[in-house]
Amino acid sequence: MSELLTTLLQDARVWQGHRQHTTITQPAEATGYQALDNQLGGLGWPRGALSECLLDVCGIGELQLVLPLMKRMAGSGRTVFWLNPPSTPYAPALAREGVELDNVVVIHTSDAADFLWTLENCLRSPVTGLVLAWPGKLASRDVRRLQLASEAGHNVCVLFRERHHAEQNSPAALRLELMPADQQGLRINILKRRGSWPGQRCTLAMAHRADIGVQESPRVVSGPWPGTSR
Repeated sequence: MSELLTTLLQDARVWQGHRQHTTITQPAEATGYQALDNQLGGLGWPRGALSECLLDVCGIGELQLVLPLMKRMAGSGRTVFWLNPPSTPYAPALAREGVELDNVVVIHTSDAADFLWTLENCLRSPVTGLVLAWPGKLASRDVRRLQLASEAGHNVCVLFRERHHAEQNSPAALRLELMPADQQGLRINILKRRGSWPGQRCTLAMAHRADIGVQESPRVVSGPWPGTSR
C-alpha cells in the first residue's frame, strides 16, 4: 500500500465501513472523561469541526461535560465564547473549577440572523479556543456554513440542540445524545463520529461537578461588534 493511500485511510474524514476499530488521525481535544474518550476512539472533541449535544432539557450535566475543555482552553489564553446560553454562567462556580474568567465571553444576540453572523465570526477568529452555542432552529445550509467556518478557525465548537434534531441529517463531525441517568449521572449515546461506526454508549458521574449555569457573569457583550461589517 502506498504511503499516500495509508495517510488517507488514517484520516478520520474517510469512513471505512468494513472496519469498526481502526487507528485514525484527527485534530481533537480530550473531553476530560476517560470513559467517553475511549468510546470516541481516544480522540475527544474534534477541532475544526462541529459537535452537537442533543438533549430534551437543559441542566442535566451538559455544561459539566464541557467544563474540562473550557478550563483547559481558557487557561491556555484562548477565548471561550458562550453564545445565547439559556442561563447566564455563574462566575464564582467557574472560578472554583479553575476556569480563567478573563477569557470567558458571553454573547446574547437579538435575532437568528445576528446569531448566525456572530457564531460564524467567533468560529473564524484566531483568538477562539472553544465556542458553546445554543442555536435554536438551524437550516441545513446554515449548519454547513458553520462547519466551513469551524474548519477555517480550527477550534472546537459545541452546539446544544433539542433532541428531536437527532432525526435529521447533519454535517457535524460528532453528535452526542444526552440523557439524565441515576445518581446525577449523564448517559451519552454516540449518534455519529468520524472514522467509525456510531452506537457506542457510556454513563458519566456528574454529582461532583459544580452548578455553573445560574445568574451571574464575568463579562457580557452583545453582538454584532461595533466597527465590524457583515
